[in-house]
Amino acid sequence: MNPYSALPPEAFWKTGVERSNPFQIENLYTKKWSIARRHKIATAGSCFAQHISRYMNRSGYEVLNVEPTPGGLPQELAQKYGYSMYSARYGNIYTLLQLLQLLREAAGTIQIDDEDLAWQRPDGAYIDAFRPAVEPDGLPTVAEVRKHREYHLSRVREMFQNMDIFVFTMGLTETWENAATSLVYPSVPGVFGGTFDPEVYKFRNIGFADNLRAFRQFHKELVEFRGKRPLRYLLTVSPVPLTATASGEHVLPATVYSKSVLRAVAGQLAQDHRYVDYFPSYEIITNQAARSVFYENNLRSVRNDGVETVMKVFFSQHPRLSALPAKAGKSAEKTEEDVQCEEAVLEAFGR
Repeated sequence: MNPYSALPPEAFWKTGVERSNPFQIENLYTKKWSIARRHKIATAGSCFAQHISRYMNRSGYEVLNVEPTPGGLPQELAQKYGYSMYSARYGNIYTLLQLLQLLREAAGTIQIDDEDLAWQRPDGAYIDAFRPAVEPDGLPTVAEVRKHREYHLSRVREMFQNMDIFVFTMGLTETWENAATSLVYPSVPGVFGGTFDPEVYKFRNIGFADNLRAFRQFHKELVEFRGKRPLRYLLTVSPVPLTATASGEHVLPATVYSKSVLRAVAGQLAQDHRYVDYFPSYEIITNQAARSVFYENNLRSVRNDGVETVMKVFFSQHPRLSALPAKAGKSAEKTEEDVQCEEAVLEAFGR
């Protein structure tokens, strides 16, 4: 007898991976807490978060949409303009530093100058530097960019105040930072708009400690912003590799480094905090047993059957509410796990 003698099949590589069916993975994920109909869910992060948001919304969960698609706008145009992708129209939030920055801007603890906010394109139009793809045709003036952003921030404030569960997909560690202001951007100037100046914009690859610190600071400031009302987090890591790297390394080890850091951060947070759960969508898609079958020919984009497999694992622990009786999970009364999560959050504030 030894410590491995009585372990289940999923504890061993041969039975847990080599001989497993990648489309029907068993015992890969066990939820830390339940999600009920009454819970308001917000989604954000890297592009893979869009899939989770869409499937949860279709399955009876209350997924917030604080910037809904304008009436009459076709679906293909809605997505082109950043609607219905996440709970707010912020586009992809690739890094935890970008997420923390958004909270601080929405809460009014930082102010961003026009020169940092609005980047001009070669055609003369302006874009929001912090969500460069949501207005593909650009806006005519800096004032218009400012007006659009102020409305957007008002919606983000509402989302942060009202959500009960925040689903966030971590995507990258690489970012570009303004050397003078420490602002971080989702893309480098010169791609969607703006002009790249190496004296102003510096490449930064955010390590484990800084990512962990950024999340914990985000949580602290968010709970303070909410008047110390607790919330929970469901974290994932995007399985989509880097398009390109400015690290000086080959894009393959650069991708592995980025995803490894983020996976380690998510694991540390889930291990340390009752109110943080980690869902292994990254592991499902990159599973060696799948032999890259979940990726398109470009080996980056995730195929529909990959997304279906991910969500099948998710719904094995969090059932589709649309398939349950209407009263299931609807009670407004707190459960024991609600109390435990709330107490864990409040302990951080000296309770």
